[in-house]
Amino acid sequence: MSDNKNTGFRSLLHRSLRELGSRRMYLWAMILVPLGVAFFFLSLMHEGLPERVPTAVVDMDHTSLSTKVTRSLSSQQYVDITQVLADYHEAMDKVQRGEIFGFFYIPRDFERDALGETGATITYYTNLTYFVPGSLAYKAFKTMAVTSSGAIVQSELTGMGLTPSAAGTLLQPIVIDTHSIGNPWLNYNIYLSNSFLPCLLELMIFLVTAWSICHEIKTGESVEWLRAADGSMLKALAGKLLPQTVIFTIVGLAIQALCFRYNHFPMNGSWGALTLATILLVLASQSFGVIVSSAMPNLRLALSLCSLTGILAFSVAGFSYPVEDMYGAIGIFSYILPIRYYFLIYIDQALNGVPVYYSRLYFVGLLCFPIVAALLSRNLRRFCLRPTYVP
Repeated sequence: MSDNKNTGFRSLLHRSLRELGSRRMYLWAMILVPLGVAFFFLSLMHEGLPERVPTAVVDMDHTSLSTKVTRSLSSQQYVDITQVLADYHEAMDKVQRGEIFGFFYIPRDFERDALGETGATITYYTNLTYFVPGSLAYKAFKTMAVTSSGAIVQSELTGMGLTPSAAGTLLQPIVIDTHSIGNPWLNYNIYLSNSFLPCLLELMIFLVTAWSICHEIKTGESVEWLRAADGSMLKALAGKLLPQTVIFTIVGLAIQALCFRYNHFPMNGSWGALTLATILLVLASQSFGVIVSSAMPNLRLALSLCSLTGILAFSVAGFSYPVEDMYGAIGIFSYILPIRYYFLIYIDQALNGVPVYYSRLYFVGLLCFPIVAALLSRNLRRFCLRPTYVP
């Protein structure tokens, strides 16, 4: 039977290549969407962090001190004082329209109260509907409020006879020296792109794998597919998924090159280890799609489950919130996703630069997915031999 020209591994490869070339969906899902999103995301975040967020100042005092505060606020890195407004209501209206992301409110008699015994109150408003620009405006406003109060107290202390250095020591007896490990530039591009793009690649692999397998069962062509593999489900899966593996691996390595070569993201460890992790991520993600298809050989349900788990991976894999601080059931769920192990390898190799030996368990975790998929392939073979379409 294996001598027949319509059977054998080469025949399976030809069949898979014809399928990939016959549907434009594969081109979009496997190449255009991952690379297109990668180019868009990396170019959007090229500066690392949005700067010069449009904000405003409402100066109700119009004194030399309020003017000095406004000028100092304009020199902040993350805000751009685009307008000096007349009152609170006008400023709030512009915030609600989205013209500015916050405003700094200096009340009447600010200088008199600040230099007197009553004390002055500075109020600032930020629009956190837009989280990043709102947070940057908040950070700048808070820094300005603290430094303004410190400057006023320092002026009073020097007026009482203290030297500027002695007054500064009283105001800040402990100087904080901050070192941001792994991302000292506080670059959002490094943080977001290295988590979002591999996770998107995993999602697309889930969907393409589940679709290509379950579509055979839906159309009843799974019998012919299995016959071409001489009845071996593992051979059938290898012949169908190998071309996809090559394409997804090239796309994954291209994204990795864009991040680390073109954008110069930090790479403190082994290039080979991270490259191997990318290859294993592709294989593990395909294996996850095989597992879902074996457990649920229905096209609609398999795609729905792959979509759900792929989307949840953005939240529960540890990119945005530590798994250790999640509820136990959710934290355990993160370890059934291939991207979790890739993320841990990325942290070890790219950010921390530890020896590959200490990442060995994460590589083993990725290798477990093909093993589980192979064990469940017998169940998939049963459905392929007796395809039943359930709408």
